[in-house]
Amino acid sequence: MKLRPFRLTVLCLSLMIPAALVAVVLFLVVYSGQAMVFNGLHFLTDVTWNLGDLYDDPVVVKGIQVPAGAEYGILAFIVGTLASSFLAIIIAVPLSVGTAIFLAEAVPEIERATWRHFPWLPPLRPALAMLVELVAVVPSVVFGLWGIAVLIPFIGHHISPTGSGYGLLAAAIVLALMITPIIASTLFDALCQVPKENRESAFALGSTHFEVVTKAMMPMVRATLIGGIVLALGRALGETMAVLMVSGGGSNILPHSLFSPISTIASFIVGQLDSAEADPTNMSVRALSEVALVLFLITLAVNAAAKLLSSGALNVRKRQ
Repeated sequence: MKLRPFRLTVLCLSLMIPAALVAVVLFLVVYSGQAMVFNGLHFLTDVTWNLGDLYDDPVVVKGIQVPAGAEYGILAFIVGTLASSFLAIIIAVPLSVGTAIFLAEAVPEIERATWRHFPWLPPLRPALAMLVELVAVVPSVVFGLWGIAVLIPFIGHHISPTGSGYGLLAAAIVLALMITPIIASTLFDALCQVPKENRESAFALGSTHFEVVTKAMMPMVRATLIGGIVLALGRALGETMAVLMVSGGGSNILPHSLFSPISTIASFIVGQLDSAEADPTNMSVRALSEVALVLFLITLAVNAAAKLLSSGALNVRKRQ
């Protein structure tokens, strides 16, 4: 088949994204190769991260120069990442579903009721939907500053038994606020696309409004809801600055409660990079590259699991 200039241009453009992704993965694998050899599987099961003595002569381990006493373990960061992200999802999903259902079902009824008395009022639903979407574009550092100024003192004074508001709960709440608009806007658009015939048929059969939403509408947008949750989870797994500002920077210890200080993988990489660059052997930076590779694999596994769930949801819908 002869490729015309337009088709060739479109083909090249379409290959740029997967090519960039492959290039990043290859870089991480190659650059962190020595760290993989030095760390082995203990890298994933050890909770101790120690750069070693950066001012002493390096030692040779497995044919690789490393600082004396260096030890790299990221189990605490993996647990912190997964715990904060999944706790954020637990908080965000009910808020998002409630917000989307409110915008799609309750707001039109409020508009009809108010227009009887105030016909000059502008439509309410587009304004509220725009406000929800605007929350999604707020910079993460703003959420972090809000967490430090408002959330941390509140948790420390009223909730935490230790008196410190920094920790897993604060990080999860900040993440939940950041990802709620993603799920809510995605689900709201899907609910608006549900055919009116489905709603009217359910009402004609005597269903209540609650039954119409839960049994006639939500099953049709199940796959979309799962997709929105996956997008939000990907944002939560990779969030850096906001988590770094409110998580407490815990390291070398596994979180044992909601108020334990934690570090996520992304925030740890940012916080540790300056110290790692002082390593004359460059092993610390290579270890951080291996940490980044682990985060990529976690994100890939989450997306693969979500794809399976989404396929299952589509199959259930087809059988119905």
